[in-house]
Amino acid sequence: MNAPVNGLKNRTWHELKIGDQASIEKRVTARDLFLFAHASGNMNPLNIPHLDVQNEGSTSVVAPSIWIGSLISSVLGNILPGPGTLYRSQNFEFMGRAHVGDLLKIAVTLIEKRESPGAVFQTTVSDINGVCIASGTAIVDAPLENVYLGPNELPALLMGEYDHFDRLIAEAKKLDPMPTAVVCPDDAMSLAGAFLAMTEGLIKPILIGSRQKIQSAAEEAQLDISSIELIDIADHKLAAAKAVELVHQQKVTAIMKGNLHSDELLSQVVKKEGGLRTLRRISHVFVLNVASLELPLFITDAAINIAPDLPTKVDIIQNAIELARACGIVFPYVAVLSAVETVSFNIPSSMDAAILAKMADRGQITGGLVDGPLAMDNAIDVGAAKTKHLTSPVAGKAQILVVPNLEAGNMLAKELTFISHAQPAGLVLGAQVPIMLTSRADNELARLASCALAQLYHAFQLNGYSSFSLSNAKV
Repeated sequence: MNAPVNGLKNRTWHELKIGDQASIEKRVTARDLFLFAHASGNMNPLNIPHLDVQNEGSTSVVAPSIWIGSLISSVLGNILPGPGTLYRSQNFEFMGRAHVGDLLKIAVTLIEKRESPGAVFQTTVSDINGVCIASGTAIVDAPLENVYLGPNELPALLMGEYDHFDRLIAEAKKLDPMPTAVVCPDDAMSLAGAFLAMTEGLIKPILIGSRQKIQSAAEEAQLDISSIELIDIADHKLAAAKAVELVHQQKVTAIMKGNLHSDELLSQVVKKEGGLRTLRRISHVFVLNVASLELPLFITDAAINIAPDLPTKVDIIQNAIELARACGIVFPYVAVLSAVETVSFNIPSSMDAAILAKMADRGQITGGLVDGPLAMDNAIDVGAAKTKHLTSPVAGKAQILVVPNLEAGNMLAKELTFISHAQPAGLVLGAQVPIMLTSRADNELARLASCALAQLYHAFQLNGYSSFSLSNAKV
């Protein structure tokens, strides 16, 4: 028995039959353990991951046993018997341990019906190999009346946690590794990110930079780079120029930024003679894995165009639409943001937004549904749009947020990253090849996800379509 896709429906005591079963699967994440530590006050260091919450698969961090046991209640309360169920008692025997990254199966089986509304369930938690970690018996009061809860009635945390980067990386692994010029990966973090992308089959790197510094970084990160081509150029500007040259020589199909300033790399990309310009303006797109959103969130432009004019915003939007489509969003919804959702002659960004929306209506921007001006709240939240009586096909559904200027975009992306703990990745588009413009502060997952974005975008540019779908149809 599975949970309804669009809500929760229960089984009453009268409907229950001996042998009824239900189960769910749940992967243990660092976020789960952080939330449990805060909610319970249990600060046992054995149960708390390192601050790098992306470091999955650590066998040194043990999921608290009572947290494992609490997963049983999600099956009893959500599926069988479902909404309206109340615990009388629960016992457990713990035969094993779970760690961050483990996939668990949580199952309940009705073994006895007592006098209404009593019901007894056998409960188990097993690992991916079927080895039982915890078992016990739950005695509950089953509901006596049918209850159905629609998805909008459920608290956000009950709706689960979305991990879009895992899916995007998995799809990118199906493609051939991209020959990639990695510019100045002369610190442990940037080199480790490129090395990880190579070992995961996403890129085939050519390292460009100071041989001495890169080898020192490899020693610090304990990486064997002896099999990777390395072009010894100590000067950052010349290293960036060499990466551009390799593109023209068709030796690489992507560029990855290492430990150098973005301006040093992009100045070579945008050169009129010998650069990588196209007819479209270059722009940057942040792609954020926000746990509460069903699809990745795209924010543009927050890194390159400081105060874009209207023609530049057209290209910014078109670049972002194509990346979203490459990431499996069939027909992305684009919100052109301003401080208000109505056109104000005193707010230029609101007038730009209205013009851009009309240009999309006229086919001057294609591949997505564009509307604006929209404020941040009603672009993302359906309830906010309804409260303001806003009629818009994009309001509350936006997957792409087009910001008025770089300052607004940069602050928005970093607020989501550092306050809401969204996972960031990013890509520069509009050049002859995709450019992974990761921050020097980005961790390995951000670099890995950025490589996946580059692969998927490159494949989309070649084929004109994405081979997979995160959203199945135009809405």
